[in-house]
Amino acid sequence: MALINGSHPEQFILLGFADRPWLQLSLFLILLITYPTAMIGNIIIILVSRLDSRLHSPMYFFLTNLSFLDMCYTTSIVPQMLFNLGSSKKTISYVGCAVQLYFFHIMGGTECFLLALMSFDRYVAICRPLHYSLIMNQRLCILLVCTVWLCGVIIAVSQSALTLQLPLCGTNILDHLLCEISVLIKTACGEKKTNELTLSLVCTVLLAVPLCLILASYASIGRAILKIKSSEGRKKAFGTCSSHLIVVLLFYGPAISMYLQPPSSISRDQLKFMALFYGVVTPTLNPFIYTLRNKDVKGAICKLVRSISCSN
Repeated sequence: MALINGSHPEQFILLGFADRPWLQLSLFLILLITYPTAMIGNIIIILVSRLDSRLHSPMYFFLTNLSFLDMCYTTSIVPQMLFNLGSSKKTISYVGCAVQLYFFHIMGGTECFLLALMSFDRYVAICRPLHYSLIMNQRLCILLVCTVWLCGVIIAVSQSALTLQLPLCGTNILDHLLCEISVLIKTACGEKKTNELTLSLVCTVLLAVPLCLILASYASIGRAILKIKSSEGRKKAFGTCSSHLIVVLLFYGPAISMYLQPPSSISRDQLKFMALFYGVVTPTLNPFIYTLRNKDVKGAICKLVRSISCSN
């Protein structure tokens, strides 16, 4: 096998579920349906948020960023998965693996911070309604989103670069569906305790810190909702938060199970399915969660469909 720089293979073999052909076929068909669905759903969210003037608010500005992020998230892994699941050749070039590693972790890290930012937006909207437009002005929203993206890029790039420096000693078999930091660390040889400790620290920062901020925001939101006297007002306030809460649970649940538990307590198959869940299933469900539970978004979609029908 030819090597790059004497230690890195020219390509990796992603085993996936090679020992279970029936499962590979099922996953291939599922991904063939969910990937276009995720792309179309998120594109619709972006379009209606930009075209409908009623949705020109901080909440939908952040939702647009989430939809764009989810599109990049799934695109960084699903096409390669479809290629490997649908053929006997289950390889990815070293460069392709490095690119996937960077993009997948940049999008994942950024989403952790973005979900926390969206919870802060809901906190201001419900707990400080009179000052909402003053606090969440356009300049601050753009600054916050840029900061979130910058933090996600810096953390993911530094961790990925540190991982790619590990010597692989000619090993090119990865028992996973995609190139992921934890898998590459396990595959590497030599001294890697520093990488393992750094990964644990980074995962704690990316998952535990934003999740604590989200929980703190919703604790304050819960107290504020209980003080609302009218049942209609409480229902409306809860409705603006429920969609975000569902998305948080769908994203953080598998991610915490995967990254904050001892590696010995999780089987390899569980790791693969959890990676599929938060990398594919969650981005596919997000547009439907926000659409089905939001009258404004549903109204904007109907308006967009009517305008397209009339123009045709």
